[in-house]
Amino acid sequence: MTPFTRQVIDIIKAIPEGHVMTYGQIAELAGSRRAARQVVRILHSSSKKYNLPWYRVVNAKGEIGLQGDEARFLQIMHLQNEGVAVDDEGKMDLTRWQYHPEE
Repeated sequence: MTPFTRQVIDIIKAIPEGHVMTYGQIAELAGSRRAARQVVRILHSSSKKYNLPWYRVVNAKGEIGLQGDEARFLQIMHLQNEGVAVDDEGKMDLTRWQYHPEE
């Protein structure tokens, strides 16, 4: 496992309940500002293996980036169950729900 991958996994595991982080934010904290797509790949390949709270990761617009109705519904349900206000289109207010571990 690369150091970047280890960092990404650790960052995602540390997102507290009721908060979200963006793919780009995670990439930057893990040391590679331009690696948001790599974060997507890590989530896709490692979520089950490392029991990652994948549903707490959203795009830079505060939207669910997953394609497919079932996956979108599942992510919305998880976030709403944690108290995150997500509309039916999968949008949320990042100013309210985004986690900033560096602050």
